[in-house]
Amino acid sequence: MNPVNQTLFIPLYGKAWVSRRHILLNDPMAERIWEAEAFPIRGKASSKWLAYNMAMRACVFDAWTQKQLEPGSNALVLHIGCGLDSRCMRVNRGAVRWIDADFEQVIEVRRRYFSESDGYAMRALNASCERDLLALPEADTAVVILEGVSMYLSAQALRRLMQILSDKYAQIHVLMDVYTQLAARLSRHRNPVNGLGVTTLYGVDDIQELVRETRMRLVCEHAMTPKRLVDSLPGLERWGFKMLFPQNLYRKFYRLYELEGMP
Repeated sequence: MNPVNQTLFIPLYGKAWVSRRHILLNDPMAERIWEAEAFPIRGKASSKWLAYNMAMRACVFDAWTQKQLEPGSNALVLHIGCGLDSRCMRVNRGAVRWIDADFEQVIEVRRRYFSESDGYAMRALNASCERDLLALPEADTAVVILEGVSMYLSAQALRRLMQILSDKYAQIHVLMDVYTQLAARLSRHRNPVNGLGVTTLYGVDDIQELVRETRMRLVCEHAMTPKRLVDSLPGLERWGFKMLFPQNLYRKFYRLYELEGMP
């Protein structure tokens, strides 16, 4: 895998780490994959605080996805940049179609652990390739998960991604985390992905500008580290996490946006 693809091991490690300790997330598949792949994680990427952060992000995305899949939903779920995440197992997806998509190298590894079925498929996809995006399946409603993806796409590529999805699906719901431009600048030297050789990252300061030429609108901004999740941490680690990730300061670097487009 190239360095960008290898960054998927950072959230995988975080989810496996908390799952083994029965904190925040129950993810036996993450534990299994992490044990089998044994990818070397060092430095900031191996911090327990980052593990908690990655797990909280996963919990927020899980809860949002589950909310979109209320009984009777006929939505198509598109998890773009899925990495080795097992959200397709953590979330009760019912009868909806679910597609986990990522670079071909990632999907090749993913197929060692996940099996396709009538309602579940894996797909090689480059989120900055128009041809790949235009070839996504048709549906009236799409639920799009963009977790840990936007910061690897240039402003032009991210804007085009949103335009294509907006044009393709009459009703669309998107949850996407973004770095601010300040965070992107600082990430050249102070980001766990630097240890994997990744130094070029991108930020979004104006979400309205990003979707200006689409049918999408901002629904709300979600907390990346909700109080209910922080309060579930054990003892002094709850206090330590609050000190390291105060919400008002955290928002200067990292945001989580819900978008939607309607007919």
